[in-house]
Amino acid sequence: MSQYVKEVNAEEFQELLSGEKPVVCDFWASWCGPCRMLAPVLDKIAAEFSDRAVFVKVNVDEEGELAAAYGVMSIPNVVLIENGTPKASNLGYVPESALREFLIRNL
Repeated sequence: MSQYVKEVNAEEFQELLSGEKPVVCDFWASWCGPCRMLAPVLDKIAAEFSDRAVFVKVNVDEEGELAAAYGVMSIPNVVLIENGTPKASNLGYVPESALREFLIRNL
């Protein structure tokens, strides 16, 4: 885990939603190959955008109810949440340039 992306549980996640910054959440699982491929990309992008958003990871196997609450049916699924409401999501593995563009468009 990087210093910019923190794995959180449902309680910690809810606390972050009341913060001032948008939350970028990577819904993932340890058995998911594309999730493992996305992790270093997200770490790098999170360092770049850490002044504009909080970056977290939620393990769908451990926090199934939270994933269901956000309509996560496939992973990896990066969801941008502003003011407690999902604003945009990016499903599946994407290269660094695509993830950066997703954040530029939506933050």
